[in-house]
Amino acid sequence: MLRRTLSFLLCFLLLLCCTSGAFAAEAPVTVAAPSYILMDAATGTILLEHNSHEKLPPASVTKVMTLLLIMEALTDGRIGWEDTVTASTAASQKGGSQVYLKEGEQMPLRDMLKSVVVASANDCATALAEHIAGSEAAFVQMMNERAQQLGMADTQFANCTGLDDEAGADRHYTSAHDIAVMSRELLSHDEIRAYTTIWMDTVRGGEFGLSNTNKLVRFYKGTTGLKTGYTSAAGHCLSASAQRDGLELIAVVLHCESSTDRFESAKALLDYGFANYTLVSALPEEPIGAVQVKLGQAPSVVPIPATEDALLLSKTQASGLSKQVTLDESVDAPVQAGQQLGTITLSAGGEVLREIPLIAPEAVGRLSFLQILGRVLRSVCLSGIEESA
Repeated sequence: MLRRTLSFLLCFLLLLCCTSGAFAAEAPVTVAAPSYILMDAATGTILLEHNSHEKLPPASVTKVMTLLLIMEALTDGRIGWEDTVTASTAASQKGGSQVYLKEGEQMPLRDMLKSVVVASANDCATALAEHIAGSEAAFVQMMNERAQQLGMADTQFANCTGLDDEAGADRHYTSAHDIAVMSRELLSHDEIRAYTTIWMDTVRGGEFGLSNTNKLVRFYKGTTGLKTGYTSAAGHCLSASAQRDGLELIAVVLHCESSTDRFESAKALLDYGFANYTLVSALPEEPIGAVQVKLGQAPSVVPIPATEDALLLSKTQASGLSKQVTLDESVDAPVQAGQQLGTITLSAGGEVLREIPLIAPEAVGRLSFLQILGRVLRSVCLSGIEESA
């Protein structure tokens, strides 16, 4: 009887330990949001996620894609920073968050963009969409095409604002994962940060005030953006980005019950990322040596890394990181630009984390017969002069 009781207790303790370990592994941070993701902006690496592919209405977080298309149109010159945008009837009649554009009212593009980013202005988002594509419908088609190009398989857009009354959840949806993907793409346009980090500003010559709907801009260190959203169907949503010590993270939370929940959830995710991860340069601390080029028009070549992208590591891995450079002693000419001449191997804890090719930065041609003959004759002549001396 005693033996049976002890066996039962032992099994119970083992089960308890296993269960506790499982919960610790699955939930390293407490997040109230029912759907979320934490992504590294530089590499796209997913650090945490939960129900991240669930298709949900995104409310005004939709405007991340709207803003991305605006920035891309500015970058390729289809529209200009100095443009003046005219509000159509459709734009002036948009509900929800707005700056109350009147039909025919004109506003500098910069002010309209600022109004979309800071105040989530639906009227300005529509006016800008029409400015680019001619109509909101044509712009929405562009949104969906861009989503496909980015591999956003959970997404379908029906408008450029995210308003519930213009599209049901069956026609307008996305996921935390897809929002992180398009947020990362938007952040690649550095100019947008001048707007996503504004706390308070004005338009219409100072007559209309704007206050950022993303409260993290003021209250969370390193915030770089990005976009809030709320409707009755979508709940409280947020795509939040922040940067510290060169590491930029994107936290997306969807369908939160309250505004407090969305900000606290995003902060918890960002705090976890900054506390546990870091970006490390893949470049070696010492200069890379030269590789001799036999019969080359240049005697040697100094290889460069094929990529200078930083490596995302846990802080534990980073503390034990080693970088080993392996180079060819020599190579026969001709050498092609991009030809591999060695490797940088990054390791931690006995595990190889990454191998980066070292390549020739430019081509090195082979000496011609006459050039080789000239070198031989020059060498013989110099040798004779030295013997005479």
